[in-house]
Amino acid sequence: MGISPFIARLRERIGHELLVLPSVAVLPWDSAGRVLLVRLADTGRWATIGGAVEPDESPVEAAIREAEEEAGVTVEVGRVRAVVGGPEFRIRYPNGDETSYVSIVFDGLLTAGEPAPDGDETIEIGWVGPSNLIEVDM
Repeated sequence: MGISPFIARLRERIGHELLVLPSVAVLPWDSAGRVLLVRLADTGRWATIGGAVEPDESPVEAAIREAEEEAGVTVEVGRVRAVVGGPEFRIRYPNGDETSYVSIVFDGLLTAGEPAPDGDETIEIGWVGPSNLIEVDM
C-alpha cells in the first residue's frame, strides 16, 4: 500500500521532520522452524513483515493486515517476541522522510494463502532458517 493516508496528511504539515510511530512486525514460522521474510521494493533489502499501526487499529489487527498486504497471506498472531525501538530503528526514506519506529514483534502462524510479493512494497518472499538469518541482508 505504501504510505498510509494518515501519515500522508501528517507529512503535508511537517514535511520530512522526524515522526515517532507505533509499528508491528509479524514473524510467521513454518513447521521446519523457518521464518517468512519479504524483500522491500524501496531498498532491495530483506525485512520482517510489518508496518505502522493505523489510527484506531490494534497492534494485532495491524500485524494481520500487514501480512495480507505485503505477503498475501493470512496469519494467526501469537505471542509477543519483543518490543523494540531506539536509534537502530530510525529510518530515513529515499524521499527524505525520517521515522523512528517503536515496534511490537509477534510470532505468527500462516493459516491461509500462498506467500507472494505484492509488487508494490515487496518484490520477493522467502522462508529463511535460523542458521541462514545471519547471511540475510536486512
